[in-house]
Amino acid sequence: MKELATMPKYEAYKDSGVEWLGDIPEGWKAIKMKFLYQDTSIKNKASETLLSVTQNQGVVPRTWVESRMVMPSGNLESFKFIEEGDFAISLRSFEGGLEYCHHDGIISPAYTVLKAKKRYLLRHYYKYLFKSQAFISELQTSIVGIREGKNISYEELRYSLLPIPDENEQTAIANFLDKKTAQIDEAIAIKQQQIELLKERKQIIIQQAVTQGLDTNVPMKDSGVDWIGQIPEHWEVTRLKHLFTEVNKRTKTGEETLYSLRMEIGLIPHDDVSDKEIKDEHLVDYKKVTSGQIVMNRMRASIGIFGLAYADGLVSPDYAIFDISDEVDSEYFLTLFKLPLLGTQFRLASRGMGTGSSGFMRLYTDSFGQLKVPFPPKEEQEILCKKIQDIKTETENSIGIFHSYIEKLKEYKTTLINSAVTGKIKVPQDISAGSEHYGSL
Repeated sequence: MKELATMPKYEAYKDSGVEWLGDIPEGWKAIKMKFLYQDTSIKNKASETLLSVTQNQGVVPRTWVESRMVMPSGNLESFKFIEEGDFAISLRSFEGGLEYCHHDGIISPAYTVLKAKKRYLLRHYYKYLFKSQAFISELQTSIVGIREGKNISYEELRYSLLPIPDENEQTAIANFLDKKTAQIDEAIAIKQQQIELLKERKQIIIQQAVTQGLDTNVPMKDSGVDWIGQIPEHWEVTRLKHLFTEVNKRTKTGEETLYSLRMEIGLIPHDDVSDKEIKDEHLVDYKKVTSGQIVMNRMRASIGIFGLAYADGLVSPDYAIFDISDEVDSEYFLTLFKLPLLGTQFRLASRGMGTGSSGFMRLYTDSFGQLKVPFPPKEEQEILCKKIQDIKTETENSIGIFHSYIEKLKEYKTTLINSAVTGKIKVPQDISAGSEHYGSL
């Protein structure tokens, strides 16, 4: 933010006449959008490239979009033709601004296509203006509909005033923002990469802790189990059936609190079922769980969906509930069960149809019990859990610092764009790049 505060301003400003722009440089104009852009609707071009309107990438071919998108099944003759350099008003423009088109093609007739009327409008400058938070605030005044039906009415938006710097200023602003936003995006990407490295390091340390311990000087021996490898000489390897005993008690009334298993959270109250009559009807014969027991989701054991019960209640009949041996520290084994290495063994031991994520594969208790795991003394299990918690806390603190830095970079980027496109700062004039004019229209 310090760099932004020290950037030069224009010599003189004037009132733009609208709140979202505020004061603009003396030499700039402010003209209603209807004189600059027109709503176009060219159809019957079904052979053109099918495009997607996205908030992150703009208007691009569907093959450029990473996430899966539903392909249209109707007649493409009704789709609108849009050219590179045009803008689209999307169904979510009130959240993310207008989308710049990077490729000729066709888009859903639900979108509005805007084409520039004036030659002196530079695509690159308006690409930044239409995605700026300042302009997005102006879009809020043109919303029609409520809740999920919100959309931008161009009939309303066309009366909004848009700033028009001279062509040299438009070029300088666009080139400046190209350079600066690229630098900011690179800095954000580096911080995000560092976050991923921290997460990877944490996972490696945790895996080592629960399978080999953290004392590198202790004598080691072969565990005899491929996925485990070597373990400390004083550790044992045992089958899970010697440590966990399944229990199967059922409710007769369904009146107890219902719990569900969630990734990373464990066993939590299932708030969706609150009406007593519904509970009485549907929860009879659900499994009763007691505080201190371990609960496993049979269908999702391979991705570590286990939890410790901290209170009595009910769980799904498809869960497995285990009493644990006195030699077991529950937190140690919950950590062990969430390891991808052991998750692979759970998946291989599951039975049923399809894949583990399809919902048809289940890890039954007999198969679960036959699996071999490393087994340190309970006192060491407890010590390792404390060290693992320290590692998690340290890692999360570091990740929090990186996230805070990323948010500051994003905030700076937003403020920088707003300030540049509305003339609140004067950008250097000697940054070279290729901002394109619109062709003759």
